[in-house]
Amino acid sequence: MIRGILIAGNESTLATAVAAEAAKRVTNFVAAFIPNRFSDAVKEKTIPSTGTFLNWNPGSPISARTLVLAAENRLERIDDAILVCVPPALYKQPDELSSANIEVMVNDYMKGWFFLVKELAAVFKAKKAGTLSLVLVETSANAGKDSLDLLGPSATASFRAFTQNLLSSYLCDSFQVMGFSASDTGDDSAFAAFIFKLIEEGSKRNNGRWHKFGKLSLFGR
Repeated sequence: MIRGILIAGNESTLATAVAAEAAKRVTNFVAAFIPNRFSDAVKEKTIPSTGTFLNWNPGSPISARTLVLAAENRLERIDDAILVCVPPALYKQPDELSSANIEVMVNDYMKGWFFLVKELAAVFKAKKAGTLSLVLVETSANAGKDSLDLLGPSATASFRAFTQNLLSSYLCDSFQVMGFSASDTGDDSAFAAFIFKLIEEGSKRNNGRWHKFGKLSLFGR
């Protein structure tokens, strides 16, 4: 049986863990990760050998549509879409932000989710099937820095509110919509396994709900 999995979100250890978990289940999946444009550090990427990794410009509605169409072409269908929100920290004072900084903050970590969900909802509603999972890692406001994190908490709050509205909407009548959350001290691999466990259960009782990951989450909720 063909199973199409699309993973999109912020470049992070959790997004990588979700991709690794997908690689255990299918021979191919599609992933699109948003790079951290606020960091100059070069990070070594550890990604599964399977999977197709595509570019995505979150601030563009055309890019969102192109991503979904490209995923359908490569996978033949999209059954599960997993959106991972782990925004990076941006420790700056407001007067230190450039106009370009603000554009990146809004486009990459807020507006992009709306464009992508719009396209995915159209696909899932048309076939009256599919699972949309929105995954959130809660971030602390300061983490002991002298300057406040102007991005993490704001992006997290926006994503949480957006997810809550989706969970309460009529979309849940057309296809499954689930929210997942964990603290920023969680085990990424175990959290990813927990996400796929609930997706694969396919239970209607999980639809339209938040699912909090914790130490006992793999064994009961």
